[in-house]
This record gives sequence, C-alpha cells and structure tokens, in this order.
Amino acid sequence: MIPVRQRVLAACPPVTAIASTASIELLSINTIRTLAMDAVQRAESGHPGTPMALAPLVYRLFTTHMRHDPAAPHWPDRDRFVLSVGHASMVLYGALHMSGYGLTLDDIINFRQWGSKTPGHPEVGHTAGVETTTGPLGQGVANAVGMAMAEAHLAAVTNTADHAIVDHYTYFIAGDGCLMEGISHEASSLAGHLKLGKLIGFYDDNRITIDGSTDLALSDDAAQRFASYGWQVLHISDVNDLAEIDTAIAAAKAEHGRPTMIITRTVIGFGSPNRAGSAKAHGEPLGAEEIIRSKDALGWISHEPFFVPDDARAHWTSMVTERAAAHAEWETRFAAFRAANGDAAKEFLRRMSGDLPDHWDASLPLFTTDTGTIASRAASGAVLSAIGGNIPELIGGSADLSGSNLTLRKGDQTFSATNRGARYIHYGVREHAMGAIMNGLALHGGVVPYSGTFLVFSDYMRPAIRLAALMKVRSIYVFTHDSIGLGEDGPTHQPIEHLSALRAIPGLLVLRPADSTEVAECWRVAINHRTGPSAIVLSRQKLPFLGIGTEKARAGVEHGAYVLADSTKPARLVLLATGSEVGLAMSVRDAVEKAGVPARVVSVPSMELFHQTDAAYQASVLPAGIPRLAIEAAHPMSWWQLIAGHGDVIGLDHFGASAPASTLYEKFGLTVDAIAARAMRLVTS
Repeated sequence: MIPVRQRVLAACPPVTAIASTASIELLSINTIRTLAMDAVQRAESGHPGTPMALAPLVYRLFTTHMRHDPAAPHWPDRDRFVLSVGHASMVLYGALHMSGYGLTLDDIINFRQWGSKTPGHPEVGHTAGVETTTGPLGQGVANAVGMAMAEAHLAAVTNTADHAIVDHYTYFIAGDGCLMEGISHEASSLAGHLKLGKLIGFYDDNRITIDGSTDLALSDDAAQRFASYGWQVLHISDVNDLAEIDTAIAAAKAEHGRPTMIITRTVIGFGSPNRAGSAKAHGEPLGAEEIIRSKDALGWISHEPFFVPDDARAHWTSMVTERAAAHAEWETRFAAFRAANGDAAKEFLRRMSGDLPDHWDASLPLFTTDTGTIASRAASGAVLSAIGGNIPELIGGSADLSGSNLTLRKGDQTFSATNRGARYIHYGVREHAMGAIMNGLALHGGVVPYSGTFLVFSDYMRPAIRLAALMKVRSIYVFTHDSIGLGEDGPTHQPIEHLSALRAIPGLLVLRPADSTEVAECWRVAINHRTGPSAIVLSRQKLPFLGIGTEKARAGVEHGAYVLADSTKPARLVLLATGSEVGLAMSVRDAVEKAGVPARVVSVPSMELFHQTDAAYQASVLPAGIPRLAIEAAHPMSWWQLIAGHGDVIGLDHFGASAPASTLYEKFGLTVDAIAARAMRLVTS
C-alpha cells in the first residue's frame, strides 16, 4: 500500500505547473503562504501547515464572497467569519493584513510576541477583523451557530417587506480536531434542527493531526454525520481549484432551508517539498532551509522574509474594495428603512450598540415577607418574567431544565425554524454548546443572551465560560440547585468545588444572592454589566426573606459585600456568608449574642465586586483585628482571601450524599449549634 504521505503529496500540482501557470490570484494566495512560513519561523513557534493549505479558501472568501469593509470592521450587516481552527491564525492575519484592516507588516513580523496584534490564536477585540477568540477546538463552530441564530432573530424582528437591513452570512472553517471535539456534535445538531440556512461551514479535510494521520483515531464519515444533522453536504476535491470553491459557495447560498458543510480536501503544508502532507508541517516551524525550498517550489519571486509583491497587494486591495461596496449599499438601504420606520431604525441601532432601554428596571419586583420566602431560583423566575418585556434583546434558554431553572418567562415562545422572532431557546442537553453559542449570540450583537442549567453542570460549560470572560462578552448564566440543599439527587448533582472554580476565572462576575431581594439586585447588576459575563447562582430550596430593603440590597450587591446585621455593641466576631447560608449566619449571630458575643453578619453576594471596592470600604465591612468566620455549603478555597488570616471557614471539602437537605446540613455540621460552637472557640482562642 502506498504510504499516506506519498498519497497526499501526489495530490499536489507539480511544481513546474505551479510556476508555469502563475497568476495574480496565485501570487496573492502564495503571499499568504509565505507570510505564514516566515512569521512562524521568526517566532520559533506556531502552525505553518494549515495556513499554507487554507490560503486559497481564505483568499477566495475575503476577496470574492464575503461582504466586509476593513474601514468599518463592525458595521452591522457584514458577513461573519470564524476560524475555528484558531491555531491556523496566520492565514487570518495574512488575509486581514492584505485586506487593509490596519494590521501592518510589522504586526505580522511580530507574530506571537509581547504587545503585538498577532497573538498565537486570534483574539476578538485585540485585532480588527477578528470576530471571536478561537483556539480550544470546536468552540468556533458553536460561536458561528450563535452568530447565525442572532442574524436570523434580528432579521425576523427588524426587516420589513420593503427593507431587509439584516441579511448576511456566517462562515466558519473547522478542522479534524474541531469535529473530534464533542461540542461540534452538540452545536451542529442544533444548527441542523434550527435549519440555519445562512450558516456555511468548511471542513478542512487534511487528514493530519499532531500525532500523525487521522487514521490513528478517526474513521468517521463526516458527510453522513452532517447529513444526519440535517445539513446540506458539499465537497471541494482540491482547495487549490478556485472555481470549485466558487461553485460550492454558490450552492451553499442557494440552499435556504439547511446549513451547509463543505468538505474541503487540503494538503497541510502545501508547497513544502519535505513536509507537505505530514504531521511535521502542523505545529512547528518549517526551518530556514525548508522555507527556501518551499518558496522555490511555489515559484516564489524572493527568498526575502515577509516579502509582499506590490501586484498582490494591489490586486487584493482592488478586490476587497469591491466587497466593501456592500457597506455603502447597506447604508443607502438603511437610510430608506429609517425614513420609513424611524422608531424601528432607532431601536435597531440601540440594540446593536449594546445600550439598554431607558428605565428597563422599573418593573423589577419588590418582594415582601408574603411573596419573598421562596427559593432564589423562583425569585429569579419572577424577575425574568417582570423585566422580559422591557428588554427585547434579552434572549434566554436552558439545557433541557427550563422547569427547574425557571428561565422560561411567561408568554415566551420557542425560537425555531418557523419562529425566528421568538426569544426562548431550547438548547437540549448540550451545555458546552449552549455556552459557546451564547458567546456567538453576544459577539454578533443586538442580543443579550442568558441560559440556565444546574450549577454542577457548569463543568460542562466551563471552556465556553472561560472564553466568554477572556472575550469580555455580555452573557448571563443562571445556575440553580447550587448546593447540598438540593438533597436527594445526591453527590452527582450536588456542587462542591464549583463556586470556587467559577470564582477563579478572571473576569467572570459570580453572584450568589441570599434572598429574593438580593436576587432582583443581582439581576440588575448582571444586565448592566457590559464588560464580561455574569453567573447568578441560585437555590432549589426555599430561603427566608431577610427584609433587607431595596436600597440597602442594591448598594450592597453593587459593592459585592455589605453589613446585613450588626450589634449595638462593638462586634467581636464577623460572620460572612452567601446565598442559602446567609440566613444560617443570621441564626448563628442570634445564638452567639445570647452567649455574650456581639457579632456582625456580612452578606457577600459577589467576591469579585467586593475586591474592586476601595480599601476604606473593605475595612468598614471587615474591620481589622476582629475574627472572621465564613460559612458556605461549598469548598472553602475561595474564602481565604477574605479571611486574610483573621479566622476560619466552614465549608465542604468532600462530596455530598443522597438524603433530605436538612439531614445533610446536620450530618455535615452546617447547623446553628455546630457553627455557633465553632464561632465561640474562634472568639475565645
């Protein structure tokens, strides 16, 4: 049998053919290839092979098919492009440089260096023209699904019979690794179910992974797989055939009722005489000598590193200028739309800017003793139902737990293939995809996504939550069943380490409200929070109504921690708690005060917000020299910074058990008597 590498190399056009048929298009494509080789070589790290393979496809997308404008990277109706194979970043950076997105040749030269605009993997907000941060494989596929869903929803609620101002495509490129990751199954299955006809994906079928041939671990039939999801499946037999690319994209755009996956045959490291088609081309520099050989094989006109021919640059600029004309045409259409639908145009621009409606929070419910002694998840459901009509961009969903998370608002309809204007998404049991799709929704703009699942399943979402924090997107996660308080479902469903794990993610705002009033204020904070994601962590069991008062709760939640109850005498003990344990702390305070120890109770709905306050405020809440005892039915890890050597933490450093919640709290020492006894020892030691 012919070795895999020889079979792959046989698919390459002969070197002489490449040289003899050189054209301005090939010159432009090879510019991307050589920039990728040189940038990775100079950085002494990176992935040259996939950019070399994908250069024709990305060239064709940016110069012939995508509607985009480098002078206005964020205009609302541009086509979106997602490079799910984020390690191939140099193919995107090369295209952005040649297209005129302000990425200079110096930026290319400084690939992967401190302070450059060309980090190892694309980062949204860091480099103009990058639509999402990719690198962890598969998440870009789900981001693209979210973007396509946002486009479909905004088109349904904005366009009129005479004016289509939301009408664009979402393209993505995925690799073997993306399709091996389970998230690609979750997201693609949902996309097919929703019939997202303006979603066009390319599967980079190069049959090579870091370890070697994909035969080592993969024997899927990708075509059958995507057909079973309900996608149109097309093929490009050779990515170097530009006409074949054009035909496939035209067929994809002609299919309105299904997303399209175009299986695209490529040769990793195309042009490299000794590494093309091998794992050696994947994740390491080609080497100076091999780069010279590769440039000769490609008929390149200079061995000089980072050489960009004037003809290639002029051609690319001319082609992209034609693509950018779509922006001016859209501005004309939008002006006509605004003239005919002034209020609707104003609303569209407001939503795309990320600004909230005026007085959106006017209908936040005011809970009382009669209405507020409920589970915090129930209070959250009441808040969502109250404010849903005030924030039309608020789009929610759940991973098949709507009745448990209480995320389905009164009157909500299901977003579907036949109801794009609806605002509730049934994600199914697809937590990882849910998180990454939310990122795509938020990145597209015009919508503010929220979702629900059990706190213990935040583990399934964690990679997407982490990227949401890195990208600073405005996503809101509702995590219910937040402790051993959920009881009989047992340790598989009882979160222990999850609060500490979420608090460890830089840029994630974690909010765990103590009662219904704090729930309303946590929602106010989360919706107003524009610079990153928020997690609202809620109980299954009923919580006592603490009678905090709206103004006090609002200020307290905004500061992250506040004095909920104090003694008339100078406090000798500070009790800190969150969520369901705040009520427990209040009862402990009563017990220790009866024993002659004045105590303060501090509610800590958000450690992140409290750490952002100034030293004077922190000292006013947690005076120096007074012992502190933190109480939370979770792992104690995240509390030690607040204790700061002045006390102790009562938590759980072990798994739970299957039993009624009251039994679990008793068995694990989370009772008034047990905590009071420990508090007294702390004060008298």
